[in-house]
Amino acid sequence: MSKAKPVSADEPTQRKGAPLPTEPGQAGFGAPPPAPLPGASSAPLTGARQRGGSRPVGWSSPSARQAPQFTAPPPEGPKRGLPKPVLVSAAVAGMVALVTAAVLGYRAMDTFDTVANPLANPSVKQTEVPMAPPQPTVTVTATPVPDAVRVQQNGLYKAGKVAAVSCAEPKVKPNTEVAALRYYQALLPCLNRAWAPIIRKAGYEFRPPKLVLFAKGQGACAGVPRDVAFYCDDGEVITMRGDLDAQSFRQYGDAARIDMMDTLAHEYGHHVQQLTNILISSFSRKGWATTEPAKLEESRRFELQASCLGGVFLGANQAGLRLTGNRLDLWEYQTQHSGDEYNPDKKRDHGSRKSQWLWAGPAFKSANPASCNTFTAPAAKVS
Repeated sequence: MSKAKPVSADEPTQRKGAPLPTEPGQAGFGAPPPAPLPGASSAPLTGARQRGGSRPVGWSSPSARQAPQFTAPPPEGPKRGLPKPVLVSAAVAGMVALVTAAVLGYRAMDTFDTVANPLANPSVKQTEVPMAPPQPTVTVTATPVPDAVRVQQNGLYKAGKVAAVSCAEPKVKPNTEVAALRYYQALLPCLNRAWAPIIRKAGYEFRPPKLVLFAKGQGACAGVPRDVAFYCDDGEVITMRGDLDAQSFRQYGDAARIDMMDTLAHEYGHHVQQLTNILISSFSRKGWATTEPAKLEESRRFELQASCLGGVFLGANQAGLRLTGNRLDLWEYQTQHSGDEYNPDKKRDHGSRKSQWLWAGPAFKSANPASCNTFTAPAAKVS
């Protein structure tokens, strides 16, 4: 059972179902993304959630609004003259009105009582109190969080144990593709209820993922190998292979149910990485790695953590999921026989079977994400 694989920030992570006790493992994986272009900015990521890069901004067309057009004043028309007698009469009338107004004004001033109507109290228009000058705008820049700090010191590791959510394994028999979808849809709310408090305690926003069955031409998640389940960070979608799961259930019965449960828990581990920004920071670290061995090691740290987080959920809900007795033996066997040894291409991008058990086994017992800090582990533990 090869675990999910990061391809790039715009491509899905993939997972091959675990090899069942009577079935050899098999997986198909793509190539890693190219390294960043030379000279690209290496500024660390910031913010609560990082999605992609900046979009180009520009003007699509010149503004349709034009400046006012100023021209010379229009030419004046011919002036209309008045007859001379009319002009004289108007002048005489104006002089009479002026003299009359002067006499009336003098009389008014002579009778104005300056005590009862003091000139010192004129009627004035009240004006608004002058506003204080606006304060200059101060831009506060958040302290950048380097990728290494985000993956190694994430609040996820301090959020505490995942609690049991009284969730029983769905009773649906996944013997058809439709039934397999119902099985996953019934199990997904358990994962949401278990992880939501942890994500919030870690200081991040919780969002439930979408869940779909694999179908050709499904946008950003298309073009992946046909025999894998995978998580696509673009849209936060978990894609499961209901047709192959149903075929496996008809052949292997309970072992297939354990594999389906473990696969969904692993892919949900990638969603936890997405919500806590571990996913994008790990992709960034991998992109800036200068050698292929360094890229593969980063990929293994990322994938082994998802397996570990899946083990945390299964361990916390061991009783409800009936992971005891023979069913627990099946899960342990599948985990111990999952890894890069089962990849036909022998690509070391998910972790060896030894490393898979090294992380998932203790996480099952602790039920604590603190057991899953693969990014501080020595290279020998993420082989």
